[in-house]
Amino acid sequence: MRLAKYLAHAGVASRRAAERLIADGKVTVGGEVVTNPATDVDDSSRVAVDGGLVRPEPREVHALNKPAGVVSTAKDTHGRPTVVGLVRSRRRLYPVGRLDAETTGLILLTNDGELADLLTHPRYGVEKVYRARVQPRRISPTALQALREGVELDDGRTAPAKARQVAPGLLEITLREGRKRQVRRMIEAVGHRVVELERVAFGPLGLRGLAIGKSRLLKATEVERLRRAAGRNAAP
Repeated sequence: MRLAKYLAHAGVASRRAAERLIADGKVTVGGEVVTNPATDVDDSSRVAVDGGLVRPEPREVHALNKPAGVVSTAKDTHGRPTVVGLVRSRRRLYPVGRLDAETTGLILLTNDGELADLLTHPRYGVEKVYRARVQPRRISPTALQALREGVELDDGRTAPAKARQVAPGLLEITLREGRKRQVRRMIEAVGHRVVELERVAFGPLGLRGLAIGKSRLLKATEVERLRRAAGRNAAP
């Protein structure tokens, strides 16, 4: 992990403030002053700030059923409620990927930067499952096939997706990529409008009856399943 990111995840300072500490020569790695914030470190690197060893925080991963109107950031300059504010933890948590403000459903929050990268980097292609209520309600076989093969968007063609009609007007889409507002744009590209959108699964994890606006700390076995999912899907 990069040094600035390591300090941020250890709760020393924000990423930007950590970069200033490094530039000011206040950070050592293995007893040597380091001024490059991109220096690669891990828990065995003996990172210190002003002579005090940095103790990595215990890693936590939380699952949250995000309500509409909540933004998927740690802070919001417009004063809107954030996903971080809905999770009770003493750790400095960050959302894993994003859901737009009006999309509900499963989002993960963690202070484990390595895991977050595994779950969001395109190389690993971890599946995310969405359910969308759409208008018009009738979804043609042609539209479903287009979603499965990939559709052309303004930022390029999407990768093939899994798509099925669960009920009239209810579409389920499974993606391995995560562009901005991708599900909404894909559905619009095949002639429908999204009325409601919910993410119901992230890799092997589902909502499991988690009430809207509620969160829970994942068990170690669940975190390991997430890691294995990323490992299985890693591109060669």
